[in-house]
Amino acid sequence: MTPDQVHRFNDKGIVRLDGFHARGVAPVRQRVLDELRRLTGGKGLPRAVQGLPVFQQIGKLSSLVKVPGAHGALVTPALVACIGQLAGRAAPVPQPLQLLLSPPQQGAWRLEGLNWHVDVVADPPGRVPGIQAFFLIDDVAPQGGATLALAGSHRATAQRGADGVSLREALRSTADRAARLQALGVDVVEMSGRAGDVYLMDMRLLHTPSINATRQMRLMATTRCLFGP
Repeated sequence: MTPDQVHRFNDKGIVRLDGFHARGVAPVRQRVLDELRRLTGGKGLPRAVQGLPVFQQIGKLSSLVKVPGAHGALVTPALVACIGQLAGRAAPVPQPLQLLLSPPQQGAWRLEGLNWHVDVVADPPGRVPGIQAFFLIDDVAPQGGATLALAGSHRATAQRGADGVSLREALRSTADRAARLQALGVDVVEMSGRAGDVYLMDMRLLHTPSINATRQMRLMATTRCLFGP
């Protein structure tokens, strides 16, 4: 980890490691694609996924695809060392890898009506309670279904901007949403990029799945390191 990366993580709660798994991700991608072809016969979506609401499609499709060996290929000792460096203490054993697969052409991309949430209780004065890693198994284009995070939101959940608007109220804004978020020191980060990129996120950040508006399946995976008190 470079000093700049550590500083960004400490400030914004998220950092991107460009090409971290650039050499090792191709076999995982091929196994995922082979399993998808087996499930669908190379056509459409599995029947169990069809007709589900957009974000339920992600969970169901991801649960159907089994890729033995993917955890060991992506959750490497080098990655765990990076997580420990960002947290300032030895990282615990990461949780089992979970695939994050989004069907293509789910509709128009939007920021409205998303499921912004945190996975641990926010406590800005305390130590980082957990770090979540997001792996890009394939290239993920902007508006291609990548997970979204609100960089800096772990410091802004209880604050109000100069206009008196809270973070949740800013998220519900339309034309002035970006300006209101920036006034709170918060930016929307779309975890798009190239195959092999990895994002490391403080689990106190608000984040959400997003709509895949492209013609390409979104192939990502995730794991979590929970540090405890």
